[in-house]
Amino acid sequence: MRITEIFHSIQGESTHAGRACVFVRLTGCNLRCRWCDSEYTFTGGEKMSLDDVVARVEGCGAKLVEITGGEPLAQSETFELIRRLCDDGYEVLIETSGSIDITPVDERAKLIIDVKAPGSGESEKKRWSNFDRLRPHDEIKFVLADRSDYDWARRVIAERRLDQWQ
Repeated sequence: MRITEIFHSIQGESTHAGRACVFVRLTGCNLRCRWCDSEYTFTGGEKMSLDDVVARVEGCGAKLVEITGGEPLAQSETFELIRRLCDDGYEVLIETSGSIDITPVDERAKLIIDVKAPGSGESEKKRWSNFDRLRPHDEIKFVLADRSDYDWARRVIAERRLDQWQ
């Protein structure tokens, strides 16, 4: 796997905010959002085996792990990493753009889908079929640039009944 960084911190987003968390930030992304805060993940990174990644996570001491990027599902090894971490008793969060099929993600992991609004420049790349696969423990997140993104998000929530999917 290509890893940009693995670090221990406090989760700052989602319903898990405030909890100790190990972040596994993978390298690479299939999108180029206008406001990306992690462009440094697009290239480079360190090649690591799954065993090395799991060992680094274990060494951090937290039982909550977020796999993020870039786009974490763009690397095929991610699905095995998720399974191994779940098997080892970790609570696993996956922060994804929703542009890649989530079907292979272990059912025990919790998805956080970042719905790309038009202001991102990447709103057309979302895979709406992923929303049909969400489970009650998964989450949806919108990052908005302006009022028009806000209005778009309200329309999407109403049309797709995203406020009722649980």
